[in-house]
Amino acid sequence: MRAVLLTADDSHVRTLTLDRPEARNAFSQSLYRALAAALVDAAADDSVRVVVVTGTTNFSAGTDLKEMAALAAGTFVGSGDGFTHLLEALEAFPKPLIAAVEGAAVGIGLTMLLHADVVVVADTARLRTPFSEMGVPPEAGSSVLLAERIGWQRAAELLLTSRWIDGAEAARIGLAWGCVPAGSALAEATRLAVEIAGRDPWATRRIKQLMLVGRGPGAVEARQRESAAFAELFAARRSTVTAGRDRVDRPEG
Repeated sequence: MRAVLLTADDSHVRTLTLDRPEARNAFSQSLYRALAAALVDAAADDSVRVVVVTGTTNFSAGTDLKEMAALAAGTFVGSGDGFTHLLEALEAFPKPLIAAVEGAAVGIGLTMLLHADVVVVADTARLRTPFSEMGVPPEAGSSVLLAERIGWQRAAELLLTSRWIDGAEAARIGLAWGCVPAGSALAEATRLAVEIAGRDPWATRRIKQLMLVGRGPGAVEARQRESAAFAELFAARRSTVTAGRDRVDRPEG
């Protein structure tokens, strides 16, 4: 099976590139697990001081909808815990984490940005939280973290409308640190990562640690509430499907 994540090291910076271009880097269970494992490895590697996450052509179009449908129906073969592993790795990541966004950043492609310390977006990037349109709850702690980053009203409007925003708006409202010309997001993120990697690594890790402690457990608790809402939704849908089958299978008379 072809690798879905590329890894490169340079100047104490590890770059992790989501590489499912045929699916616009939509997260399959294998990609969730690969990125989670890569973050755990980077956290434990003393030679890595900063991590940059980016994608091939697009950042990520969200969750693989075929796998999501199979999970909702209870027909997915294998473990469906990749999302949880990734979020646990992001929530506790102890080193500076930078995201470089080109193309689409949808669903988890946007909500995971809320766990990055710095986000660089291309001006042609297109981002959105599609949950209200899809009829599902928010995810990845975004019911708390989005408002924390951009304010309650802006967060509510984006979550409730599911509308698209571009890179310039993402930077203007504070979702991203900066907006750069198309094709240069990774270069700018790498420049910043190398600058940070050149600072005292004890200090940069302690700064990140103190910021995470200051955030508190709110993000984790939000994700747990969101997961419970997803479980409730999936259970209701399975019940509806089962009831429909029973009506079809029940003999007349």
